[in-house]
Amino acid sequence: MSEFTLVVASKNHSSWSLRTYLALTHLGVPFREVVVALDTPDTVAQVARYSPSGRLPVLLHGELVIWDSLAICEYLAELFPEARLWPQAPAARAYARSLVAEMHSGFQPLRENMWMDLRARKPGQGRAPGVAENIARIQAAWGECRARFGQGGPFLFGHFTLADAFYAPVVTRFVTYEVALDAVAQAYRDAVLALPALQAWTEAARHEPPVARYARP
Repeated sequence: MSEFTLVVASKNHSSWSLRTYLALTHLGVPFREVVVALDTPDTVAQVARYSPSGRLPVLLHGELVIWDSLAICEYLAELFPEARLWPQAPAARAYARSLVAEMHSGFQPLRENMWMDLRARKPGQGRAPGVAENIARIQAAWGECRARFGQGGPFLFGHFTLADAFYAPVVTRFVTYEVALDAVAQAYRDAVLALPALQAWTEAARHEPPVARYARP
């Protein structure tokens, strides 16, 4: 199988890139990583070298170029069905796809006011209109997943799935902004934070230069 190259944006801020990194790392296959720094004079040109959409992440696999985090993760799930990136049971898989789609396209108040910043601690900040409702919805979804499908492991569907990859950046936001969580959400948060891949990503983010102005590339 041709080597994978994952092109990501600065790790401290790019939630979209983190999703794909967690999914690819979970597979245990070798891949090359290219990190494009944000907020530099040649950021746009560097992104354009890899991405037809002008955004990251991008997965390169042989001659194939895949952009958008959900498209990348779906491709990996199809290539490696044994990794069970989607739950096997139809009902659980449908629920997981719904959750991922909701995260991929929704929660705009949370995204805009509690942007990912792994190095920072901002208690009490980001509480703009709509954010509390987003937080409540996320906790409710996590609780329902754990109750209905979470037997056999600490993740939303028991074992690690793409749902966990997509909600891991939210977990980091809840840490950064010190969001109070119920007991089920706290336990899930701690399970995600214990992922070696997330810890490695976070450690790399600590060594990046600061970004003055962040916008998703």
